Amino acid sequence: MAEDAPHPDEEDLPPFKIEKARSGRSKCKGCRRPIQKDKVRIGILIEGPFGPGYLWNHLGCAMRHRPDDVEQAYADEIWEEGLEVPSLESLREEASKAEEKKKEKKEPPYVEIAPTGRSKCKHCGEAVEKGAFRIAILRNVEFYGQVRSGPINVHPACVAKELEADDCATERDGIEDELRENSKGVDAAQIDAAIGEMALD
Repeated sequence: MAEDAPHPDEEDLPPFKIEKARSGRSKCKGCRRPIQKDKVRIGILIEGPFGPGYLWNHLGCAMRHRPDDVEQAYADEIWEEGLEVPSLESLREEASKAEEKKKEKKEPPYVEIAPTGRSKCKHCGEAVEKGAFRIAILRNVEFYGQVRSGPINVHPACVAKELEADDCATERDGIEDELRENSKGVDAAQIDAAIGEMALD
């Protein structure tokens, strides 16, 4: 039985469990990455289709996505005696830093001004001049049999054609509103100018 599978025969399971991972087979439900063997993890009890079982998370991931559960687990001190766990304060600080980083992260599509002349448009292959507008949109990329979306930079004038590409993951409908909402560090007049260069009409 997988580590994160329900345990239908067990009763009176605690709502949380903090322990060292017994193997590297379980995956964090927050970041979807494996939880390495002996890494401290937190299990959050749920009622699954086959009975109660734990959803496993890295402690840091759980603090970002389910902070109330982590706070309660620490208040109850539900780990084995002698297990070294990070302090609650350090988890709070880590979660706060991650939230700030998330706020700073740009979500395509967005407008930005090229800081150098070294970048190239991913549609036409021509250089994007320093100080010129470039538009970040999403393109689908197949990675080990899975399709993922990643940002690419294109000239405003190349956006319309790129949006028609089969591997484009940015929708044409609503793109102007998204550009106005997502573009950080670029004033409204510049965003409007970049949108004008796109000539989508």
